[in-house]
Amino acid sequence: MTLSRFFVFATSLSLLAAMSPAVAEEATSRQYELDLGVGLMAQPRYPGSDETIFVPYPLIAVSKFFVPGYGSIDGDKDTRGLTVYPSFNFIGKRESSDSNELEGLDDVDWSLEAGLGVSYRYDWIRGFVEVRQGFNGYSGQVAQFGIDLIGNPTEDLEVRVGPRAGWGSQNYMQTYFGISAQEAADSPLYDKSYKADAGFNTVGLAGSASYKLTESWKLHALAGWDRMIGDAGNSPIVEEGSEDQFYGGAGLTYRFAFDIF
Repeated sequence: MTLSRFFVFATSLSLLAAMSPAVAEEATSRQYELDLGVGLMAQPRYPGSDETIFVPYPLIAVSKFFVPGYGSIDGDKDTRGLTVYPSFNFIGKRESSDSNELEGLDDVDWSLEAGLGVSYRYDWIRGFVEVRQGFNGYSGQVAQFGIDLIGNPTEDLEVRVGPRAGWGSQNYMQTYFGISAQEAADSPLYDKSYKADAGFNTVGLAGSASYKLTESWKLHALAGWDRMIGDAGNSPIVEEGSEDQFYGGAGLTYRFAFDIF
């Protein structure tokens, strides 16, 4: 599949690890619960683009797991406490042939981002921060900060919505928003180089909803908006594209429950 150039992978991939064991009466249930599925996402063609593309994306969530010597950890039922989870993102290759706005710019190879997220939830509010290291296409770091307001309009429906902010290191910023002197000489649009320094690059709003169709099947939807700010918002690449970045998608998951021990 053509993987996302502006992928909100952390929205769809999370390993919930609430730091409190499940209550004793749940001990007879399955030790592990894993949701697997696929969705379709509409998103900008690349960071700062004003074009929209549609890409498939995986949906993976481990909501319950058993730690030998500790007990069961149930992310569906623990509504207070600290959560630690892995955070991943994949940014597909950006090629100069993707858009007229990229003509003359160097291609950027695909990048894998891997790191950790930490969140704290207290009933209906959750705050989180995720930090990831980039590999291959760039070698810097990115971070995302957010707050979610969580509601359950019905027993089967959960809705989350809240503000977001993104940060990038200098290597990340220069890779996706900077222009070298050679690129400026080769490009018909950009007549001078541009240096993008480390800093906050987006602020926005994101929301998601999950609806339990059956005990095993769930329908998921997400949507969001990011506004490019700082050196990213001032980049000539973004000025030729758009400072406003919109995305949205929907997908379906199936829950697998099993025991190992």
